[in-house]
Amino acid sequence: MTDVSIAAVGAYAPRLRIDADEIADAWGQFQASGIERKAVPEADEDALTMAVEAAERALAAAGRDGSAVTHLALGTTTPPMAEEDLTARLASMLGAPEDVTTRTVTGSTRASAQALDAALDAGPWGDEVALVIASDCPRGEPDSERGHAAGAGAAAFVLEADGPGTIVDRASHVEPYPGTRFRTTGDDETTGLGVTQYDRDAFTTTLGGATSDLEEPLDVDAAAVQSPDGKLPYRATDALGVSVTEISAAETVSTLGDTGAASVFLSAATAFEEGAERLLIAAYGSGAGANALLIDGAVPVATSLEGDTDLSYAEYLRRRGEITSDEPEGGGAYVSVPSWQRTISQRHRLVAGRCPNCNGLNFPPDGACYDCNEVPDEYETVELSGTGTVEAVTQIEQGGAPPEFVEQQSKSGAFVSAVVAFDGPDGEQTVSAPTQVLIGGDEVVDVGDDVETTIRRIYTQEDVIRYGFKAQLTGAKR
Repeated sequence: MTDVSIAAVGAYAPRLRIDADEIADAWGQFQASGIERKAVPEADEDALTMAVEAAERALAAAGRDGSAVTHLALGTTTPPMAEEDLTARLASMLGAPEDVTTRTVTGSTRASAQALDAALDAGPWGDEVALVIASDCPRGEPDSERGHAAGAGAAAFVLEADGPGTIVDRASHVEPYPGTRFRTTGDDETTGLGVTQYDRDAFTTTLGGATSDLEEPLDVDAAAVQSPDGKLPYRATDALGVSVTEISAAETVSTLGDTGAASVFLSAATAFEEGAERLLIAAYGSGAGANALLIDGAVPVATSLEGDTDLSYAEYLRRRGEITSDEPEGGGAYVSVPSWQRTISQRHRLVAGRCPNCNGLNFPPDGACYDCNEVPDEYETVELSGTGTVEAVTQIEQGGAPPEFVEQQSKSGAFVSAVVAFDGPDGEQTVSAPTQVLIGGDEVVDVGDDVETTIRRIYTQEDVIRYGFKAQLTGAKR
C-alpha cells in the first residue's frame, strides 16, 4: 500500500486527574458514559507543549532525534493560537532542520489521521523520518456532556522507509452529517445538538464506510477507535467489523477522557504497548468523515500516561481558569517579542556558548565570558544536555509571584523557583541558570536534587504565548 512504515510511537498525558465522582458530586450527575476519570492539563500546558512531550518519546523509541525529521505534522482541534503557524515553534523545540516540511491539520477530531494519511503520501524520505503528532485538550460547558468528557493527551508516530509497523491498507469516507459536534468561530468550547440516534448514525455509518473500503481482511489484535465517550465506540462494532474485546484492548477514554484528535493515536500507543501486532486505526470527525488504517507489526513504544495528582472539583475549575485572576493591571516585566525571539534557541533547546579563549560554558552565550571575563568575537554554539542539579531553591507563595506569573499561580498555586547547574555536552562542565521546577503530589525540591528539562508555557504577553524550558525532578516525566 505504501513504502512508508511506522518506526515508533510515543504518548503523553498530563499528570493531573479528576474522577468522575468529583464532577458528579458537583453537578448531581456525570454525563459522560464510560469515563471513570480524565486527564487535566496544568496551567502551563497546552496542545503544543503536550505535542513536544509525545514527540520526544516517539523519537527516543525510534533511536532518532529532531535533526532527522524532514516532515513534521500536527493534528489538533485546540491550537493555542487561532492563527499562527505552530509547527515553526514545534520544529524549534524539537531541534528539527529549518527546511523541514511542516503541516498543521485542525478543525476535526480526525485531524491526526488526516495528517498521518498525508505524511504517508509524501514519503519515503531516504534516511530521514517524518513525525506526525496528535495533541488535544478539548473543552465543553462545565455542566455538559462534552465538558464532563473533555480530557487531554498527545501521541506521535515516527515514520520511516523500513519501520517495523507496515501500513497494510488505508481508506477514507465522508458523508454530510452536520451538527454532531462543532465549535463556532471565536468559541473555545465544543458542543453538539445532542440528537442521540443522529449522532450514532453519523459515527457508525462514516466509520463503517471507511473500514469497508479496506481491501485487506481485518483480523486485528486491537482496534483504536475514536472515543468521544466510553460507550459510542462499542456501538460501532458491527459497522467496523471488530469485537468489543478488540476495542477494549486499545481504549484510553475511561482513564484519560475525550482526547479529541489525539484519541486514536493514544489508543494505538496503548495497544502497541500491550503487545498488539496487528492494529486497526478508525478515526472519526464530525461533519462527517473517517479514516481507517491497518497496521501490521510490533512497534516500539515510549509512553507516560499515568497520573499522580488527583484534583478536587474546585481545583479543576482553577486549572480551567473559571475561578482565577489574570495578570494584574499594568502587566509584568516587559520583554518585547523581537527580544524574546532572539533568545528562542536558549529557551527551546538550551543552546549555550563555549568560550574560544578558555573553553568555559556560557548561558546565555553573549557578553563577557563567566570564567575568563573576556568578550570573544563569537562563542562556539553547543547544546546543554537538559539535565542538571539544583543549587538553590525557593517556593513562591500566593502574592509573591512577579505579575507575569500571577495567572499561572492563580490557577496552579505556589510554584518552585530554582537555580540549576545544567550539565554541559561533555558531561564535565556545568553552567547555572534560573528556572521553575514542576512538582506534583507530595514532591519536595531540595538542593542537590537531579532535574531534567521540559517545555511549558512561560507566560502570555501582548496576547503572544511565550514558551520555554522548565525543570522537573529526574524520572518524574510530567
